[in-house]
Amino acid sequence: MSPQTMLLPVLALVATPLFASPAPGLSASPGPQGESAQDLSDLKDELDLSIRWLRSVQDAKTGSYGASIETSAQVLTALATSPRKYTRVDGPFVALALDYVVGFQAEQGWIARPDAGDAERLATTRVAAGALFHYVDKDTTPALAKAVAWLSSQGVADPSPAGSNTPTDKQAAASQARALLARRLADGSWTGPSGKVAATAQAVIDLSACAPLFAKHTQIPEGATPLPEIKGVDRAAVLSSMHKGARFLLQTSESGKWGAPGQPDAGLTAMVIGALQAVPTPRPADIQAVIDSGLEWIAGLQREDGSIHQGRLANYVTSSCILALAHADGDAYAPVIARAQAFLLNLQADEGEGYSPDHPFYGGIGYGGDERPDLSNLQMALEALVASGLEKDHAAFERAVRFLERCQNRSESNDFELQSEGGRIVPGNDGGAGYYPGDSKAGFEVLADGTKIPRSYGSMTYALLKGLVFSGLDVDDDRVQACWKWLSEHYTLDVNPGFEHSSDPTAAYQGLFYYFHSMARALSVFGAQEVVDKQGRSHNWRKELAGRLVSMQSKLDGSWVNRNAPRWWEGNPVLATSYALLTLGETL
Repeated sequence: MSPQTMLLPVLALVATPLFASPAPGLSASPGPQGESAQDLSDLKDELDLSIRWLRSVQDAKTGSYGASIETSAQVLTALATSPRKYTRVDGPFVALALDYVVGFQAEQGWIARPDAGDAERLATTRVAAGALFHYVDKDTTPALAKAVAWLSSQGVADPSPAGSNTPTDKQAAASQARALLARRLADGSWTGPSGKVAATAQAVIDLSACAPLFAKHTQIPEGATPLPEIKGVDRAAVLSSMHKGARFLLQTSESGKWGAPGQPDAGLTAMVIGALQAVPTPRPADIQAVIDSGLEWIAGLQREDGSIHQGRLANYVTSSCILALAHADGDAYAPVIARAQAFLLNLQADEGEGYSPDHPFYGGIGYGGDERPDLSNLQMALEALVASGLEKDHAAFERAVRFLERCQNRSESNDFELQSEGGRIVPGNDGGAGYYPGDSKAGFEVLADGTKIPRSYGSMTYALLKGLVFSGLDVDDDRVQACWKWLSEHYTLDVNPGFEHSSDPTAAYQGLFYYFHSMARALSVFGAQEVVDKQGRSHNWRKELAGRLVSMQSKLDGSWVNRNAPRWWEGNPVLATSYALLTLGETL
């Protein structure tokens, strides 16, 4: 998560929060490598780190984990029971492992090596069936049925999924989670008598069992307050507003860094630095000094693989750091940017990771290469790659277009189709976009025959427009024009459009500052000076957007905050103020 003047939002209207604060009453436990375990409210992020490690040890040729049927099955169970609920369609790290396990199934139904004895054959089949239980698809389900039938012939009842140490209450879950995290190695793995892969898979299963007890359940408010009236503003008023916002950010920093008290966060710091860089030059000396100090600090965090982060959300944080570093004067950070560029290129789902062009996630990028690719992450990485100086004809852009097409509701160019237990999902034809192929945070339109179409919504359709432009598509391209048509017809600065069918009155306000920044950045790179809405009215979007943000600024301290919907951390005034400054920078 995280934007910059060219910095894309970090907390997408559909992304996991990057900057979490400690959960009340839960303290971190020191790990064996001297690091502190994350707050228990962040278990999804912790699990992502360990799943990333598991994925890194998969045999790309055989699809196995640990060269073992049992261990591969255990990893498959860990992937399916994690908070992200991975399925075959998520990529080769799941599909190849499923094929590896099923590939050992005999005609009789058991799953084991051909030379296995009776006891080993029974034990291995039970573990394999427990894993297959989690995967419902046309390739896996028949194999599960055969395995269950064979087990039944051996006197074994229909197997339940592979077990986890499921805690009975929140206190037990906290104890179990802390104990697991305290034993975890710095790379996200665990050790055990059966080997690191098996031990890590079991730990992920057990940690995932704790996660639901710490999930944050937000209560839907009774209503939302309409935004204040848009003010008529000139350049001087916008500059004054930006300087007040910058002063607020300086007051909330700790030695030029931002994050939880005593815990500076690279992603948030990079985002704030980008926001301060949006203040036009010449800048006041104290603002420039903080920018220079922050750039030096984030550059010093670069890892051997070129990434810049602190263990979480590698793509978001590395991309936001690139965008901040790329706006520094001179070329002092050119080597850092070049190494970070190589890291982002390596994250893309392509042939190198076993994804073929017909896979729905081909060309995409997720939070760190292991989670499902999504439009928010991809458009951010694309902007960072452009800012890093990647050549315009690089194959990464062509691959990205494949993923972007599959996020767009345009059946002419979107070949995505998913037949699942929940029904058939296909693209629509309004030109807008959802979160990733076959998914939308605005929900689905359900046709008479039960077919579902992901609903398009504002923030992701602006993200699509940015992504298409950054990937080199011409303004007159049919895909670009379809996207532009949806945005023109749904132009508004009152809400994030597309959530009209939600029962939550705050849904259209969630991620509102992300929406504003996505709009401003997309319209800037698209080259639009005005937007003509569905009623034929022409809008000077820069003037109107600036007026909207100035009207929302606090008169007390110069900050911004999303009062209707604090979700995705827009209730944090540091984050919301950074979004606002980045957006105002595009209106000048």
